[in-house]
Amino acid sequence: MNKVLISQNKHWEKRYDGLYEREVFTKLIQNLQTKHIQVLQGIRRGGKSSLFKLIINHLLSLETDPKEILYINLDDPFFIKYSNHPQSFYEIIQTARKLTQKEIKYLLLDEVQAICGWEKYVKSVYDSGEFKKIFITGSNSSLLNGELATLLTGRYVSTKVYPLSFSEILKINNINSYLELNKQLPKVLKIVDDMMSYGSFAEVYELENELKREVLSSYYDTILLKDCIANKQIRDIKGFKELSFYTLTNLTSLYSYASLAKALKLNDKSVKDYVEAMESCYLFKELKLYSFSLKEQINNKKKLYLCDNGFMNLGFNFSSNYGKLLENLVYSELVKRGFVLYFYNKTSECDFIAVKDDKTIAIQVCYEINDQNRTREINGIAKLPFAVGEKYIITYNQGDSALADESISEIKVVSFWEYFS
Repeated sequence: MNKVLISQNKHWEKRYDGLYEREVFTKLIQNLQTKHIQVLQGIRRGGKSSLFKLIINHLLSLETDPKEILYINLDDPFFIKYSNHPQSFYEIIQTARKLTQKEIKYLLLDEVQAICGWEKYVKSVYDSGEFKKIFITGSNSSLLNGELATLLTGRYVSTKVYPLSFSEILKINNINSYLELNKQLPKVLKIVDDMMSYGSFAEVYELENELKREVLSSYYDTILLKDCIANKQIRDIKGFKELSFYTLTNLTSLYSYASLAKALKLNDKSVKDYVEAMESCYLFKELKLYSFSLKEQINNKKKLYLCDNGFMNLGFNFSSNYGKLLENLVYSELVKRGFVLYFYNKTSECDFIAVKDDKTIAIQVCYEINDQNRTREINGIAKLPFAVGEKYIITYNQGDSALADESISEIKVVSFWEYFS
């Protein structure tokens, strides 16, 4: 165990480098002022561990003794033997104290769901005040369900972590103003192209294109195996994987559980459970009809979107279907901005009804507006039977001039790069 703890806590010797700035980091620093347990949730490899390193660097900048900070990656194979023994946390902490000859003030537990019963240990040490601050991460939404929600009610704050956003990638490339966006437009469009094709996981972003698909494939397989199949104890592994691949190749399309069950020769309940499993690990998200009737939302067909465009590479070739690539990318960027999303397809068809606080926005996604699709795209958003605050058609690289011949002032046409910069 000594070797594992030393290898995982490189900050005992020096600060971490090579990290990207993250927009959510400011919020996490503000949360340091509270005793509450800081929970980071999000898809595996989405940046939670890197945020831990940023937090450690920040604590070091406040002249915290590095040996008073303990980071434990519980996804390390070494800890498999402790997976059913939450009392092993006491052994780990005691070992760290012997190594450092210091009391641990800050405890960071990465992928904490790897240890069954971890929540009882965390509650115990939180209530006793053994640590100044506790941080945990998890790659499954069930982390804050069930017993944990009961045990730790009022004791934690949760923050969602996503792969890099478009605006974060612009900053990495030193594009920090509207002037720079326009001056470097070819480079900006190349960034959009890469995000459409390969997504924005930080490690994938750094790779050459020929390696990206291979790494994305390994991410996808690990998420299915560890966060879905193992966590949800799925027995029909073949059926589950067939569904995951089928949904991967039918993104943004309307479906019902009955239609998926028929296509894959599964039963409706299994399909519903499998979709919920993929949602719980933040891989897919099921969008429902925008309606004030919960019953209508439940009974209507639904749509699936991926958390990251890179996984679209693993299904049938989407490279020629720029419309779907852009639509899923718009979805992921809206989620990163904190919007709750729906679609509408009754009296008209609108890709996204985006809700945040008291603000409701209607968004249509169209890669390129032309004579063949102009009327359809306009009507989909112009004829909504309910009021929204703003209406947008988001394109790849067109602005309001695309509707120059139309007298529809309430609809704004804006390029992806301009809207999300």
